Amino acid sequence: MLKLSRRLQKIAEYVTEGSRIADIGSDHAMLPVYLLQSNKCPSGIAGELNEGPYEAARKQAADAGLSKRLAVRQGDGLAVLQPGEADTVTIAGMGGSLMSDILEAGAQAGKLSGVQELVLQPNVGEDTVRRWLRHHGWYLAEESILEEDGKIYEIMRAVQTPDAAELNIELYDSSFLKAKLNEGEGTAVLFQMGPHLLRRPTAVLRHKWRLELEKQERICKQLAQSELAESERKLHQFRAEMNVTREVLQCLPTDIPSSN
Repeated sequence: MLKLSRRLQKIAEYVTEGSRIADIGSDHAMLPVYLLQSNKCPSGIAGELNEGPYEAARKQAADAGLSKRLAVRQGDGLAVLQPGEADTVTIAGMGGSLMSDILEAGAQAGKLSGVQELVLQPNVGEDTVRRWLRHHGWYLAEESILEEDGKIYEIMRAVQTPDAAELNIELYDSSFLKAKLNEGEGTAVLFQMGPHLLRRPTAVLRHKWRLELEKQERICKQLAQSELAESERKLHQFRAEMNVTREVLQCLPTDIPSSN
């Protein structure tokens, strides 16, 4: 049985038992191999674009004796998937913009037909993924944040459900925040920081956004040294975003667990 990192283990936990899995950008196919070895999933597809990781995934499947249950395919994004082949799609370890592009291209090509669950772990640009999910009628059912080896990861589980529109209205209602924000700012904050994460804040969430504020402060100092009008505009934008982040962090409860 493969031993997964905490990040991959959390992704595996989010996958619904009994679902046919398609792991896109599978690298060494560790996640689908683990899910099949543990009999959580009956079958799987591992998709990888680049030759090296594709061959590594094929070897991993063969070494685990899973070549008949795990199809390793080379291709771009969801192009490796046929409609109706998978119940759950997992995508991890890439930027949110690229992930959203892959989902959009797959949706346009009908590759998500029959898929009931998405488990996603963007490295950056989490807000872009959340916006894509809501715009396309997916309900963000769960999300978590964890720190491993000095890196912070956010993991999301989204599902297809007939009442997604109503659930999303409730999920992205920012009235539970005690911060002094207008409606537009509140909704943007939920996309940026995570609607579930803000409802159940952890020390890791606080740590992530303190680091983000420090990074933005460094950028502001650089912009302040410029005499360009565009730099001044960006400086005001950064300051406004930082004020909103600080306001939200100040309103979160302080007696919180260390992680999800």
